[in-house]
Amino acid sequence: MKTKTVRIGGASGFWGDSAIATPQLLQVPGLQYLVYDYLAETTMSILARARAKDAALGYATDFVHAAMAPNLRAICERGVRVVANAGGLNPEACRDALAAVAAAQGLAPRIAVVTGDDLMPQFEQLRAAGLRDLHTGEAPPAALYSANAYVGARGIAQALALGADIVITGRCVDSAVVVGVLAHEFGWGWDDWDRIAAGTLAGHVIECGAQATGGLFTDWQQVPGWADMGYPVIDCAADGSFVLSKPEGTGGLIHPGAVAEQVLYEVGDPAHYLMPDVTCDFRQVHVEALDAGHVRVAGARGRPPTGSYKANGTWRDGYQLQLMMAIRGIDAPAKARKTADALLARTRALMREQGFADYTETCVELLGCEALYGPNARALPTREVVLRIGARHADPKALAFLQRECASAGTSMGPGTRSSFAGRADVQPVIKVFSFLVPKDQVALQVVLGERVEPVALPAAAPAVAAAPLPAPPAAAPVVHDGIDVPLVALAWARSGDKGDDENIGVIARRPEFLPLLRAQLTPERVKAWFAHLVQGEVERFEVPGLQALNFVLHQALAGGGVASLRSDPLGKSFAQMLLDWPVRVPRRWADDGLLAPHHLLAD
Repeated sequence: MKTKTVRIGGASGFWGDSAIATPQLLQVPGLQYLVYDYLAETTMSILARARAKDAALGYATDFVHAAMAPNLRAICERGVRVVANAGGLNPEACRDALAAVAAAQGLAPRIAVVTGDDLMPQFEQLRAAGLRDLHTGEAPPAALYSANAYVGARGIAQALALGADIVITGRCVDSAVVVGVLAHEFGWGWDDWDRIAAGTLAGHVIECGAQATGGLFTDWQQVPGWADMGYPVIDCAADGSFVLSKPEGTGGLIHPGAVAEQVLYEVGDPAHYLMPDVTCDFRQVHVEALDAGHVRVAGARGRPPTGSYKANGTWRDGYQLQLMMAIRGIDAPAKARKTADALLARTRALMREQGFADYTETCVELLGCEALYGPNARALPTREVVLRIGARHADPKALAFLQRECASAGTSMGPGTRSSFAGRADVQPVIKVFSFLVPKDQVALQVVLGERVEPVALPAAAPAVAAAPLPAPPAAAPVVHDGIDVPLVALAWARSGDKGDDENIGVIARRPEFLPLLRAQLTPERVKAWFAHLVQGEVERFEVPGLQALNFVLHQALAGGGVASLRSDPLGKSFAQMLLDWPVRVPRRWADDGLLAPHHLLAD
């Protein structure tokens, strides 16, 4: 008898992901579910801003109009069920908008919403109880746009059990859209920690869409068909293990290295990946290529979760302006720096004359001159630079001076200057995140399906369990005789991403024999020194032996992170690329024997 599996397609990794995903995945034979993830921390800030302007908004409108509307008839005809956290700050409005689209097409899918993650009704009570920011210890701001708990998968499983065809949630964690499906289909107990952790891993691997199928892969040269990138399909077994593939005939690449990169993406400590339904341990996860188009993933372990939900509030902290202008010709970088200095000096003088305080923060970057690399930048001559100036102020009227004066650079400063790409830049409010913990018994979730309203049971309390200790790695550092220097990319794959103001870089050895050398040379101290111009906090390193990997967390690395950062890379996507240039001393015979990635080698 054939063992039951559940086939799920990951159709969105963020609000703004490609419209090609849904129709592509609907061609997969036997597809049972489509899941959509929309809600990054930055997205919640955007939704808060939208709802502040229009109370009928606050959800991911792309889900309704780009993903569902053109494909809803095919979804209904094929019996594919849908789970999405597109509800954001307003799940009911998202449901109503989708129901209207369905009715216009003569369709009537059963749409459930999971609500209760919105903490604004009880936020003043939480404030009075002494609520503090999880990272800074500060008291909450005076006024919040939004406050939402990151809830789990129980409500999703309950909605599916009630017969929902489409489930829309608010701020559940990204992986919950898969965990809810699998718990429903396999009847998992919510205290079956290993299976819930395995389902979390499955959801984590596909929650970023094509990042699991070749997107952002270190060896991007090997990835074909970017114009028709294949989105992920997982076939999940009852034990939580799964096989990853993509729709036949699409672009992308199913590769163990790309999957390993995604496993470590933004997980922090792999032994303590805290989710609402489980504490995950990914240290012994392993990936195995079954053939050219399929990779099997297994090995997650679980322990009881904490008694609290993580929650985020959004609030306005002043205003910002970001300008870009192109500067070309001889000594373009010098002209760009002089232009930035002049514009900031001029506008500061104008602001003082009108009684405004100085900027609260400025950022000047020369894109094309490896601005983010700092002292690790290569001194390459260039005759073309994009000058980027960011500035913040408590009063939007103060930023109007820079907004206006930048145009003058086109005629009164350096030759070869184009002072605007697309007209005058907009002054935008700065929406920041306030992170905190809230006891689970203070968050009342419910499922609404038509006239039926059901509470979601509170998770049972369970004592904390420590992670199993790993065997100690070898203490002695490998001795390199007759060595040569090569960049890290010759020995490893890597991917990076943000965790608020912290940065996560996963480094995976291409071969098992490379790991001891990487462990000896790629120390937390050396990584911090490499990023000293960007990182203000400490650097931690975690062992991940199942993937032959090291996972780094760089604290206070993103100048606030997300919309709170003025940098051109506020989400830390480029950190792994910068680290892959780090020089590693290796035995010459590794190069002679063809063990290294040859197209990445430095000259001796």
